[in-house]
Amino acid sequence: IPKLLKHTDEPFRTLFLTAVLTGMRQGECLGLTYDRVNAHARTVRVDRQMVTPNAGEPAFGPPKTTASNRTIPVGDATLRWVGDGAAGDLVFPGPDGRPWRRQRASAAFNTWTATAGLDGVTFHDLRHFYASMLIAGGASVKVVQARLGHATADETLNTYSHLWPSDQDVTRRIVDAVLAHSMPDDGSRGPMAT
Repeated sequence: IPKLLKHTDEPFRTLFLTAVLTGMRQGECLGLTYDRVNAHARTVRVDRQMVTPNAGEPAFGPPKTTASNRTIPVGDATLRWVGDGAAGDLVFPGPDGRPWRRQRASAAFNTWTATAGLDGVTFHDLRHFYASMLIAGGASVKVVQARLGHATADETLNTYSHLWPSDQDVTRRIVDAVLAHSMPDDGSRGPMAT
């Protein structure tokens, strides 16, 4: 991600970083307006996305699924990057001030990833990066499911189960943590250590 951001100019840098910091899909990012960003509550409301009907103009449409309707808690860093604007204004308008066509936004993303030497990285990979950050930080399956807008925990597990620590690793850490606080600190060793 740092390599991509280093090789990306505005407004794309903020668009890509917002996807990384929220896990929002491309259409959700492109359809984000300032009235969906609540700086006081530190949340972003996802209740629509930008769609481009066949040969039509980009327009707001419903989210991908019912579960995609969600409120994402965000930190102060995300709010600083997004900034503020008039209630109905797009956070990420196209170069002409109108909504992005998703295909054009994808082409721009591909240009920046190629410039950064990251061929093959997709916009959706930014969403996966967000999920992996949550999991590495100890977030539960239910939290990751809610943040990504998955319909079920099974969907989340089918995609990301390999990122959660194994039960064996978890139990090792738990036992080691308990023992570290309850064992004498006199340098003595147990029978297995001899």
